[in-house]
Amino acid sequence: MAAITGQKSEEDRKHPVDETLPPFKMFTSGLQHVAAMYAGVVAPPMIVGPACGLSATETAFLMGASLFTAGIATLLQTLGFWKVGAKLPFVNGVSFAGVTPMVAIGKAQSPQHALPIIFGAVIVAGVLGFVLAPYFSKLVRFFPPVVTGTVITLIGVSLLPVAFRWSQGGNEAAPDYGSLTNIGMAALTFLIVLVLRRVLRGFLQQIAILLGLVAGTLIAVPVGITHFSAITKASLIGFPTPFHFGAPEFDVAAIVSMCIVMLVCMTESTADMLALGRIVDRPADERTIEGGLRADTLGTALSPLFNGFANSAFAQNIGLVAMTKVRSRFVVATSGLILIVLGLCPIAASVISLVPLPVLGGAGIVLFGSVAASGIQTLATAAMEKGDNALIVAAAVGIGLIPIAAPDFYHNLPKDLLVVLDSGISTGCLVAIVLNLAFNHFGRRDTEAEAAEAAAAQAAPGDPQIPQQPARGAVDDSGEPATTPAH
Repeated sequence: MAAITGQKSEEDRKHPVDETLPPFKMFTSGLQHVAAMYAGVVAPPMIVGPACGLSATETAFLMGASLFTAGIATLLQTLGFWKVGAKLPFVNGVSFAGVTPMVAIGKAQSPQHALPIIFGAVIVAGVLGFVLAPYFSKLVRFFPPVVTGTVITLIGVSLLPVAFRWSQGGNEAAPDYGSLTNIGMAALTFLIVLVLRRVLRGFLQQIAILLGLVAGTLIAVPVGITHFSAITKASLIGFPTPFHFGAPEFDVAAIVSMCIVMLVCMTESTADMLALGRIVDRPADERTIEGGLRADTLGTALSPLFNGFANSAFAQNIGLVAMTKVRSRFVVATSGLILIVLGLCPIAASVISLVPLPVLGGAGIVLFGSVAASGIQTLATAAMEKGDNALIVAAAVGIGLIPIAAPDFYHNLPKDLLVVLDSGISTGCLVAIVLNLAFNHFGRRDTEAEAAEAAAAQAAPGDPQIPQQPARGAVDDSGEPATTPAH
């Protein structure tokens, strides 16, 4: 009896991240993650395919391969093995950071060699990232709340323009881009999600995003913006044949470009893991980040085998976790399985693609705004009353917003630099890290020592020595704030 009681007590102590849900809840919650990320996964191959001279059929094959490899990378991240995987509810998919250099490679090479060269560069970048993961993870001590809060906020703010473009129709060249119909459907979906979150309770409230997408899609049918052509053209089975476009080729310039992309992806994934760790109440330590980066990079190295690209964390799904409060990594693992099925069954993938972009955009505003709100909550613990920390946030957010507010700001700089500069998350993260080092690490001990000596010199002889509280905003050797709890 005691043993049974002990087992039950241990079960009660299981962290929500490690809990499993009933099958139906597991599937619907996982499907909600897939719906939130689907457009982000298929968009890069839709851009890279035509740049490499692929036909519409071959581009569709590339999209299926991206879904398949995203599922594999997500399973590596959520379930893991050995020292691979963060084992957090972490969704992986094709990184947008690699789109610009891959398009440049595709335009510079002949159609027969473009994708093999891209795949060869991605393999090398993935292997390099896997080797660097244990060393890169040690940088976690330089991510105190003032840095992580800034980066999380930038993640949400950087994603919001994506939702706005979806709300207008997604394709700027389309005649109905920004039409009242598209914006109206986005607004209606936005309101539906808010109402469902307000009136529903329990599990139904948790899948309010999915219900809102379904409702918006059904309403969009008579409006005329739901298109069924993808289903009629899709085949039932479509396995992503290994090296379908040819064996990988290795070009030095392409490898250098994709290695830079890999470092950018690792930086963003580190910030995403820290953000998700705070949201699910399981802070990401050095070991967690090392495992997560290994999953990212191993998934990246394996993706070209099945005609996929570099993988990294999908920040929009962090917003979904924050909003729904469903923290189980097995839910996200289920979404990984769904992605694999979609990659193997094009007709199933086409069903997901029925959701019009304006509908997805309306829900996306809520999702991405939730990420920004989480960042603001983190900044509330960062001793912002300390002038230096406020300056760090101001500078990092300002620099991070440049690619969003002024997309052509860096257009005269070398294209190789644009891999980093075109990502507001990466530039803001780097600025926050550097300024945090400058203000809270380098020279900090000397400054505190001088302040202590000055205080001692002013104290009258015989006055009782009053223990000094740590300066708010100062950081200890672990990179965490050496302060009393923030109010």
